[in-house]
Amino acid sequence: MAVIELNDQHDFHNGARTTVIDDLDALIDILPPHLSEPLRQQEDCSELLEVVMDLGRPPEARFFSRETILNPIEITEQDIEYVVSRISSFTTDNRAGMERTLHRISAIRSRKGSVVGLTCRVGRAVLGTVKLIEDLVESGQSILLLGRPGVGKTTMLREVARVLADDLRKRVIIVDTSNEIAGDGDIPHPAIGRARRMQVATPAQQHAVMIEAVENHMPEAIIIDEIGTELEAAAARTIAERGVQLIGTAHGNSLENLILNPTLADLVGGIQQVTLGDEEAQRRGTQKSVLERRAPPTFDVVVEIQGFGRVAVHADVSEAMDAILRGRTVTTEVRWLDDQQEVRTEVESSVVVGNSKDRSAVQQKGRTPCVYLFGLSRYKLEQAAKDMRLPLHISTELDDAEMVVTSKNHYQRKPQTLLDAEAAGIPIYVLKSNATSHIKRFLNTTIADTEKARATRVALEEAADAVTQVLNGKDCAELAPQNSYIRRLQHMLAKQHQLSSKSLGREPERRVEIYKGDDQIDIECSE
Repeated sequence: MAVIELNDQHDFHNGARTTVIDDLDALIDILPPHLSEPLRQQEDCSELLEVVMDLGRPPEARFFSRETILNPIEITEQDIEYVVSRISSFTTDNRAGMERTLHRISAIRSRKGSVVGLTCRVGRAVLGTVKLIEDLVESGQSILLLGRPGVGKTTMLREVARVLADDLRKRVIIVDTSNEIAGDGDIPHPAIGRARRMQVATPAQQHAVMIEAVENHMPEAIIIDEIGTELEAAAARTIAERGVQLIGTAHGNSLENLILNPTLADLVGGIQQVTLGDEEAQRRGTQKSVLERRAPPTFDVVVEIQGFGRVAVHADVSEAMDAILRGRTVTTEVRWLDDQQEVRTEVESSVVVGNSKDRSAVQQKGRTPCVYLFGLSRYKLEQAAKDMRLPLHISTELDDAEMVVTSKNHYQRKPQTLLDAEAAGIPIYVLKSNATSHIKRFLNTTIADTEKARATRVALEEAADAVTQVLNGKDCAELAPQNSYIRRLQHMLAKQHQLSSKSLGREPERRVEIYKGDDQIDIECSE
């Protein structure tokens, strides 16, 4: 049985008090005068994110909440050269910086190698962002930060390094691949405090420098930004197994995204296909071939950065991984900062797949979820589902339901109907009230997002079955049609097992075929 309580969402107020160090004048000074002057005149100049300069196009300034053209005159080669001559040399990843600042300048090159575009991004040290996860940092656990680009992963990582080194007096090493954490030049930015910084000659050597940091400098904690390759994931596991606290970032918005990434899944334990016995499969109510966690996670905690001043915490990655792979409740602790800079929390839970085999089979087939209402308005639920264009079937019989939805007041009274649902293992969703906003949030949490996740999980299980068949001697296995994103994941799963794959047919019937052979496709090009 599982009970899921859904509460109101809270947004971080931009007025929360934090100390920001941005050295903004230094970045503006490297721009040509016909760009720097109009930029200084912007009322919200302190909220600048980046300046974009593309050859033959007007220059653009991007702020937190808007974009604007700085000058209608198109960018020339001389404008680009003006900036390039005032910054450090570009490295192999086409990034450069400005000494003793956190600003980053990235280049776009032509086929001949000349610079035809620049992205001048503001680097900021924001003191106070670590408060959301300070208790986790102090615990000594290894922490992985996830989030979309620009959401503040590196900013939080920089503040974590300072707290570990200055406040907790630990020996901290930062592996700084693009000088993005501690700034450009040989002298690190003061925002990292007493933490030491190891620079990386080329991104391809990041994993080697990670191991070198442990072997040569005896750190108690290592900070690493953008773990993105299998070698770096393996190095991270080696570091964690040596008892060093590891705090890093990786691409992906959520833990589920990471699980579906064959390259980085090892950071949270990895996945493998397991064939269950008849009795165990019946007990779980699943197919005999399932996906399970392969090993203990490298990181103890995963933090999903949802926005500035708001995170979702998976405090036990092993437990969260197992729940996701088995389709059970995944509980996260959402934290945010209020206007007084105090940490507020609430618990959010995702959908649960029922315990019985029948319910599991129905959901895997993708049939419209069957909901039983207790103490809530049927009209409001149907209208909300209609407004959101979501499939929904409301049952009048508890035995037919895949989930029960009730209000907090009704649940606290423990009526017999809800006790019967608990005894039958039917998940119960508890809404704060009968308000339409709460009902829509329930639909969004349990149906809109999870239908996509369920479809992805089923498609990957089908691909795993196909891999097993081909490895056991079958010439090839053709999968059901899927969208391009899922096909890409299926290609990656085949490649992970040293098998070939290709896409067949036309949309919407385009599908993946897995087979043995030496002609492994380039997934990036094919999809």
